[in-house]
Amino acid sequence: MKIAVTYENGQVFQHFGHTEAFKIYDVEGGAVSASRIVGTDGFGHGALAGFLREQGVCVLICGGIGGGAIQALQQAGIEVYAGVSGDADQAAAALLAGSLTYSSQANCSHHHHGEHSCRSGC
Repeated sequence: MKIAVTYENGQVFQHFGHTEAFKIYDVEGGAVSASRIVGTDGFGHGALAGFLREQGVCVLICGGIGGGAIQALQQAGIEVYAGVSGDADQAAAALLAGSLTYSSQANCSHHHHGEHSCRSGC
């Protein structure tokens, strides 16, 4: 499984459509086995769903994101965990531990938080 986090200076970047890089985590046996930072090469908004799918990503952790982007990501088979802030590495670890606080909705003005137990077979 691969998890992507919108990334800037070690933190979860807060605007999905303008992210210039993702930190991608390779997960094996429920733990991170490797990670790397991948630039978006100028891709933005709608094109990012295809970009992430080409990278083999099946889970995205991000800050702010709109409804159209969530829909494009879901159509690409990517689970979205939005409304996340703070350290990118800690966010990925929290997702794997089942303790990540996130929103499953577009979050331009409000958040609906929940918890997740990561069982994705992607």
